[in-house]
Amino acid sequence: VERTCIRCRRRASKAELVRLVWSDGRVVWDREQRLPSRGAYLHPECAGEGGHPRVLSRALRLPGGAAVEMPEVG
Repeated sequence: VERTCIRCRRRASKAELVRLVWSDGRVVWDREQRLPSRGAYLHPECAGEGGHPRVLSRALRLPGGAAVEMPEVG
């Protein structure tokens, strides 16, 4: 199954991407790709790059379109 990276827009398999979800009022990494909620996918190398501040909130379809912080990679 392929997904699109929200930063670079390249398609890749789910195994090559990391997943982020909105959980308990914040964005968290979903390392096992099993958490409920809409997910956003990134290449590991794209996770540390800058970008439009609302790209993550738009990908997660958060209400109001507010900018959210990218969690620390770790």
